[in-house]
Amino acid sequence: MMNIAVRTHDRFIAVDGLDIRYLEAGNGVPAILLHGSSLGSSADVFRGNLPALARGGVRAIAVDLPGFGKSDPAPDLSGAARNAFILRFIELLGLKRAALIGHSSSGGPAVSLALKNPDRVSHVIVLGTGSLLPPLEAGGTKVGGREGAAQARLEERMVQQEPTIADTRALLEANLFHHELITDEELALRHHNSIGPCFAQFVRRHTAAGEDGGIKPSVPLWQRLIELKQPLLLIYGRNDRARAEERATLLKQRYPQLDLHFADGCKHLVPWDSADLFHQLAVPFLTR
Repeated sequence: MMNIAVRTHDRFIAVDGLDIRYLEAGNGVPAILLHGSSLGSSADVFRGNLPALARGGVRAIAVDLPGFGKSDPAPDLSGAARNAFILRFIELLGLKRAALIGHSSSGGPAVSLALKNPDRVSHVIVLGTGSLLPPLEAGGTKVGGREGAAQARLEERMVQQEPTIADTRALLEANLFHHELITDEELALRHHNSIGPCFAQFVRRHTAAGEDGGIKPSVPLWQRLIELKQPLLLIYGRNDRARAEERATLLKQRYPQLDLHFADGCKHLVPWDSADLFHQLAVPFLTR
C-alpha cells in the first residue's frame, strides 16, 4: 500500500485547443500514466505513485484525459480521437518516445497505440484491464459475479443522478481492498472529480458508449498482446471483480511468455492497493 497524501503541483498544457492538466515527477525514462474511465477518475489516481517512480529513474507524467479532472472536454469521444490525443500530448511534451502505463480501461488504448506506433511507444504496463483478459465461457459471457453486478447497478444509478459523497465512497470501496486508504482528503478529491462538469462528461461518455453500436475488432485485443514489439508488463489484483484472477491465469496459460503478475490483497485500483509491487516491478522494467 502507499501513502496517497502526496502534494504534487498541477501543470497545464494546450493540446489542440484543449487546456489539459497533468502531474509530473522525475527526470528519467519518460512514462505517461493513463487513468481509467470510472466516475471520479483523474491523474490523481497516480499521485501517490509519482515520487517512487521518480526516485527509481522514471519521468512519471500522469494526465487528466479530456473530460476528466481539470482537463477540458473533447468534442470527439471516439477511441480514435482519444488515441490521437495521447500521441499529441506526448509530442507536445517534446518526447519522441514514451512508455504507456494504462490502468483499467486505459490498458486497451495503451496496447493499441503500441501496436500501431512502435516508434512512439517504448514500453507498455497494464494495470487491471479486464478487456485484455480472455472470457471464461464461450461467446464472451460476462462473469462479473454478485459483487460486479452490485457495482454495475451503482454505476448505472449514478448516470441518472449526480452521486452523493456516500455514493462516491461506495464506488471506491468496491474498487479497493484496503479501505483504510480512503481518507477524508482522498474521498473529497474523488467526489470533487465526480460532480459538476466531470459528472456531465461522465453522462456524455456513457450515452455515447450506448450509441456506438458495440462494434468489436475481428481479433480480440488480448489475442494480440504477443504481437507487441515493446516490452509488456501486466499486473492484476487477485481480488478484482469479474473473476479477473481466473481469466488472467487463462491468459498466462495460453501465452506463457507474457510477463504477468498477481497482486495479493488487491482489487481494481492496483496503483493504490498494490503500490509497492507496482513500483518494484515497474522501475526496473522501464529503466533496464
